[in-house]
Amino acid sequence: MTRPDTAPVRPGEELPLPALREALRGRVEGDVDQLTVEQFPGGFSNLTYLVRLGEGADAREYVLRRAPLGPVAAKAHDMPREYRLLERVHPVLPVAPEPVLLVEDTSVLGAPFYLMERRRGTVVRTKLPPEYAALPDAPRQLSEALADTLADLHAVDIDAAGLRDLGKPEGFNARQVEGWAGRWRRARTDDLPPPEELHDEDVIAWLLAHTPAESAHTLVHNDFKLDNLMLDPQDPAQVVALLDWEMTTVGDPLVDLGLTLTYWTMPEQPGREVSHVGANAPGFLSREDFLARYVARSGRDVSKVAWYEVLGHFKLAVIVQQIYARYRAGQTKDPRFAPLGQQAAWLIGEAWRRIQAAQDGVAQDGAAQP
Repeated sequence: MTRPDTAPVRPGEELPLPALREALRGRVEGDVDQLTVEQFPGGFSNLTYLVRLGEGADAREYVLRRAPLGPVAAKAHDMPREYRLLERVHPVLPVAPEPVLLVEDTSVLGAPFYLMERRRGTVVRTKLPPEYAALPDAPRQLSEALADTLADLHAVDIDAAGLRDLGKPEGFNARQVEGWAGRWRRARTDDLPPPEELHDEDVIAWLLAHTPAESAHTLVHNDFKLDNLMLDPQDPAQVVALLDWEMTTVGDPLVDLGLTLTYWTMPEQPGREVSHVGANAPGFLSREDFLARYVARSGRDVSKVAWYEVLGHFKLAVIVQQIYARYRAGQTKDPRFAPLGQQAAWLIGEAWRRIQAAQDGVAQDGAAQP
């Protein structure tokens, strides 16, 4: 029987249970002879499963993560890197789950994978769950928890934790634009509007022309958003876990802030369920209040945040377009991916509108910064 937050494994994404059972035997706690697997239904990237060993009170549960099926971009979905990152982050930032076992032998599942501890809590996606609906202050509390956790992530001492070697922070912002521009061009499909209509090349040119120097060098989660937090079901102010560390590196913390604001301010998108959480929903922190909360906790200068928000929209467009390109090429059959091309185009349009708004602001008040 599946648990409330899991589902049966999707067709085509089943795991070879005999091989998995033998790979885990003697290496983790729990009865591997009573192994069962369910799937966590959220997310569009790595495949994430609930592995249960045994039954009853003595059963042990783990979360298994592996790369998506089919061809993936070079250096993407690197499970060994993610496992080793969590080994170092968990002791200094307890909201990061503890990794348990890394299996790099690709003969087991067809790709490296790892197990981490399972934490239990509430994940908020597009609407408040029933356990929060009766709490009138829940929207504000979880908004503040999101801003505070982002600031705490950026406060980790990367040198003391031995994390500086995760990336090359010098020149990080320029490499971000160049790297994501290359990924966009490789993933662009012929059913998108031409560049003169979509303005994707105009967005890239603007980002390159206005790239700021890094505001600081910190951990950067690179996919920090509300539904990557797990919250206490009885107390939405308490964070149980921060999930999905696959793209974490060291760079400019405001790159995280820009992407978080991209998610936080997003209204309805083509092909997606209307969101009833975030800056556009009653009771949640507005964009301005979210920024103020982050600044109060972190002490950071966010005067150039418009550039980081444009980058956030562009990065998210690239991510969903990469998934859509795999779907269109027949490398994955998941029907959830069918509208992602529309979403990518919408996000590029939002980035272009923000650029125009920033340029209008410069024209009106003479400000030198985007």
